[in-house]
Amino acid sequence: MRRCIFGVGVLNWYPNRNPSEETRITTGWFNLDKGRAFESNEEVVKVGVVEVDEFEKKRKAKAAAAERAMQVMRSREMKTMAMAYLSMGEAHRRINDYLNRFCDAVSNQDGDLLKRLLSLSSNNPSILSLADALNVFQDANRLIKQNDDYAQFGEILVNLFRAFQSFRVGGFVDSYQAYEKAANAFIQEFRNWDSAWALQALYVMLYEIRVLAEKADKELAANGKLKGAGSFLMKVFGTLVGKGPKRLGALYVTCQLFKIYFKLGTVHLCRSVIRSIETARVFDFEEFPTRDKVTYMYYTGRLEVFNENFPAADDKLSYALKHCNPLREANIRMILKYLIPVKLSIGIIPNDWLLQKYNLVEYRNVVQALRRGDLRLLRHALQEHEDRFLRSGVYLVLEKLELQVYQRLLKKIYIIQKQKDPSKAHQLKLEVIVKALKWLEMDIDVDEVECIVAILIYKSLVKGYFAHKSKVVVLSKQDPFPKLNGKPVNS
Repeated sequence: MRRCIFGVGVLNWYPNRNPSEETRITTGWFNLDKGRAFESNEEVVKVGVVEVDEFEKKRKAKAAAAERAMQVMRSREMKTMAMAYLSMGEAHRRINDYLNRFCDAVSNQDGDLLKRLLSLSSNNPSILSLADALNVFQDANRLIKQNDDYAQFGEILVNLFRAFQSFRVGGFVDSYQAYEKAANAFIQEFRNWDSAWALQALYVMLYEIRVLAEKADKELAANGKLKGAGSFLMKVFGTLVGKGPKRLGALYVTCQLFKIYFKLGTVHLCRSVIRSIETARVFDFEEFPTRDKVTYMYYTGRLEVFNENFPAADDKLSYALKHCNPLREANIRMILKYLIPVKLSIGIIPNDWLLQKYNLVEYRNVVQALRRGDLRLLRHALQEHEDRFLRSGVYLVLEKLELQVYQRLLKKIYIIQKQKDPSKAHQLKLEVIVKALKWLEMDIDVDEVECIVAILIYKSLVKGYFAHKSKVVVLSKQDPFPKLNGKPVNS
């Protein structure tokens, strides 16, 4: 009797049968259609029945596997429930411990302890463990209301707990909303306290408001929460602007507002805050903490860069660099990203070791182009790092360095001519400048060169005049290429 064994890799050989046909019949994983027949040596083998049997076996196997998976899941759920039940006492202890520490921090005016109890986004292990406890023990609000010591801070604590729970499960929108309510309640208490002992705790809350708002906006793919955070911080700023030790917190709030405004691209809103700080008689800038002064000078320096007020930008960014903690290399690099373009704009070139130490390689070719008078290298550097310079907002500042590069090129030509023929060194033919530019693969004709040199003379980068008939630039014999000496190119 002839048989057809259905399975991969199993061959059932018959006389006068082609092995390749036998393989097609017996390895039905690849080419079986229900009800389709294969012919071999005038024999028709029906495979539809075999398929039905195999399908039924697979269905039963899947059902059995699903049942086993369900049993495993039930077992895990039972273990989780048992764990939750067993840890209920531990969860209760953690919540009570937090509430006691919060009340102790306030009653003892312990600012360091209080700020640790309010820190959230830094993934504080104690706060995360508290959030786990809150997710197990669902009746924490009752604990707060039943105790008079806790209840007086109920508005703060209830919303803090909601914020902790939402943050733990990744619900940043809910976490931000709850934390903002807690911060509002905290501000009300802060106003009633005579001294500034809780200033550090307030700083933590304002920082968390900004960070949570950014996370919430990422979740929402919008900027609504960050704008709300800016409005909230402005309200806090109004609370701190006044006499007394609390006013020292105004600069920290200002710096947080700067970060929000720069993030949103609404830097024009910084002006009103700056006026309040710099014109208010109650403030002595040197009284503020060094950390806040450095941050303030960094952001106001950036604003001056955008306004192309390079002397003021140089003063502010240099102050930030001088007083920045030398161990905070990342902060120093952030300052140098703006200070270097400012220094280049006023004719001061940084050393190579500075660029190397703080990994500011994007400026290396820009600096080399200025030293060599190499216009091609400058344009190549701007093109290579265009995205980075545009994001930083310094692209246009660096682009304007072309005039200094032209000045350096003319000075090199002048030096070479002076070595060859000192008597005619002060006469530069425009054709020679064109040749130098063509050697740099810059296709610029005589008329364009004449315009460029005219601009250099107008900007006081070159002292001289044109002899139009002979197409010659006649340079001054005394200091034909004035140095900027820390001053920007004349606009």
